[in-house]
Amino acid sequence: MEKSIKKFDRFDWTLTLLLMLFFLTSCVAIYSAQKTGQYVGQNFLYKQIFWYVVGSGIIAVVMMFDSEQYRKLSWYLYGFGVFLLVFLFFAPASIAEERNGAKSWFFIEPFGSIQPSEFMKVFLILALSSTIYAHHKKHSVKTLQTDFLLFIKLGFITALPLGMIMLQPDLGTSLVVLAIFTGIILVSGITWKIILPLYGGGAAFGAGILYLVIWKPELLKKYLGVKTYQFGRIYAWLDPDSYPEYGYHLLKSLSAIGSGMLTGKGINGSEVYIPESHTDFIFSVIGEEFGFVGGSFVISLYFLLIYHLTKTALDTNDPFNTYISAGVISMVTFHVFQNVGMTIQLLPITGIPLPFISYGGSSLMGNMLAMGLIYGIRFHHKTYMFASRDRSFDI
Repeated sequence: MEKSIKKFDRFDWTLTLLLMLFFLTSCVAIYSAQKTGQYVGQNFLYKQIFWYVVGSGIIAVVMMFDSEQYRKLSWYLYGFGVFLLVFLFFAPASIAEERNGAKSWFFIEPFGSIQPSEFMKVFLILALSSTIYAHHKKHSVKTLQTDFLLFIKLGFITALPLGMIMLQPDLGTSLVVLAIFTGIILVSGITWKIILPLYGGGAAFGAGILYLVIWKPELLKKYLGVKTYQFGRIYAWLDPDSYPEYGYHLLKSLSAIGSGMLTGKGINGSEVYIPESHTDFIFSVIGEEFGFVGGSFVISLYFLLIYHLTKTALDTNDPFNTYISAGVISMVTFHVFQNVGMTIQLLPITGIPLPFISYGGSSLMGNMLAMGLIYGIRFHHKTYMFASRDRSFDI
C-alpha cells in the first residue's frame, strides 16, 4: 500500500493537467476548423481523439523506463529513425507517395500517413544527450580541444538526419532539428569561446542571405541559380499585399485573427476560409473564434508547459535528464514560436504544426513520446539527503 502511494506521489499530475487542457483546446479548435476547411465532410475530431488515446499509451510505456535504460536504447532508436528516413527515399509510391512536392510520409492502411521525421526529432534528443553524457564521463577535465571534439560529434549526429529531412524537402522540420541542436548545445558544457564565434558566424551568414534576397536578388540568381519564385515566401512575409499569390495564407490568417478582436465570434463562428486550418493554421481559427482572450489562453498554456519542463530540468540530479529536458524544451518552444509567429506575420510561413492542438497523428505521437520522457524523468527522480546537484558538467 505504501509503495503504491509513493508511486502515486511521483506521478506528474501537473503535466497531466496541462495535457488535458491541451486536449480540450484541440478538440474545440478542430471541431470548428473542420466545418470551414477544404475537407468538409471528414471528421478530424474523432481521429484526433483516437491519436490522443494512442499518445497516452505511448506515455504509459515510455515513462516506465529510467535514464539508464534511455541511454542504452538511445542509439538503437537513433539508428531506427535514420533507417526510416533512408527507406523513405527508396520506398515505392504505393506506400510513400509524394505529396505537395515532398516525400515525407509513409501511407499505411488503415492508420493513414506516418511521418518518420516527427519521431526522429525525439530520437535525436536521446542520441545527443547520450553523447554529451558519455563524452563528459570520458573527459573529466575540460579543455578547448575536448569541447571542440564534442561539438563536432554533436554536429555530425545532427547533420545525418537533418540532411535527409532537407532532401524530402521539409524546411519546417529541418528548422526544428536545428533548434533542438542549438538548445542542447547551450547546456552541453561547451565553452562559449566555441559557441559564440560559430553561432555568431551563422547568424551573420543568415543575415547576409536575407540582405541579398531583399536588396540584391540578381546575385543569388546569377551565382547560385536561385529561381524568382523561390523568393516568394520571403517577399510575401515582408509585404503580403504586393505578393498575394505567395501571401494568400498569411493574408487570410491576418484577416481571421484581426476580425476576432477581443473575445472572438464564438465557436463555429469562423467566416474566413483558410486552407489547412485544422493543421498548420489552427491558431488562426482560435484567434477568429475566441479573439485575443482565446489566443492569450493558448499561449499561457504553452508558457506553463515550458515552465514545467524547465523546472524538471533544474530539479533532476542526473545531467543526462537535464540534456533530454533541454532538447524537449527547445523542440516545443520553437514549434510554438514559429507556428504562432507565422500566423501573425512575425515569421515566414513554414509547415510546422502547433504542438498538442493541430490535427496530426505523427506530430501528436512524436510530442507525446517526448512528454513520456519527461514523465519518466519525474517518475524515477530520486532525492537523497545531503545530496547536491552535480555541477561538473555545467558551462
